[in-house]
This record gives sequence, C-alpha cells and structure tokens, in this order.
Amino acid sequence: MCSGSATLLASSALCLALWAGSAPAEDHVRLVVQSSNLAGFRYHAASEVFHELRVGDVLELAHEPDNPYDANAVSISWRGRKLGYVPRRDNPVLAWSLDRGEVLHARISRLTSHPNPARRIEFEVYAR
Repeated sequence: MCSGSATLLASSALCLALWAGSAPAEDHVRLVVQSSNLAGFRYHAASEVFHELRVGDVLELAHEPDNPYDANAVSISWRGRKLGYVPRRDNPVLAWSLDRGEVLHARISRLTSHPNPARRIEFEVYAR
C-alpha cells in the first residue's frame, strides 16, 4: 500500500473512531486506529526497560511539534519513560488529532526479542 493510501486509511479510521466515540459504548470496545513498530528503540529508554514491558501495558502519546527532526513527531512513553516514537510515516494523523485535543489511547500489542531493534515492540493506537 502506498504512503498516501495508508494516510488516507488512517485518517478515515480515526474520523470514524472519533465519531463513534461520541455515541455511548461499552468500555471494552476499542477501535484500533493503527498498529506500528516503535521507532528509536536504541536511542531512548526502551532498551533499558524492555524486560519490564508486558503486552497490554498502557502507553502515553505526546505530539512534539518543536522536534527538530519532524514537526509531526509523536513520542511514546511508558510509566514516564520515553521509549521512542511513532514511525514518521505513521505520525501525521496522530499529531493532528492530538493537537485537536482528541483522546487517543495506546498499548503494547506485541513484544519480541527480534535481532532488529525496530521490530521488538509493536503498539496499537485506539479510540474508545
């Protein structure tokens, strides 16, 4: 799938999730907006705390508009420790949504001891 199609799909899913969030729903219903691998594993605390992480752990998302490398940078933290970032190709819609005050949730969806650090932590972003 090309980048433009992926962005359009993510935008559509997020709009649907936010619209659906305005109607009463049960607490356990989640609409996954996107699933990605963590970027920057080697440069932040992810390598230090990897053995403590568990599938299902809650993650915090924060847009960093003043990031010198990417104005759409969205950091991912666990218990106050920055693990890394949403990959650049996946972050524009999330940054836009966070700036609008939309409430997005994230959690660890997969952990693996893959030799490539960019594949060790997978997370999903969802609305409920």
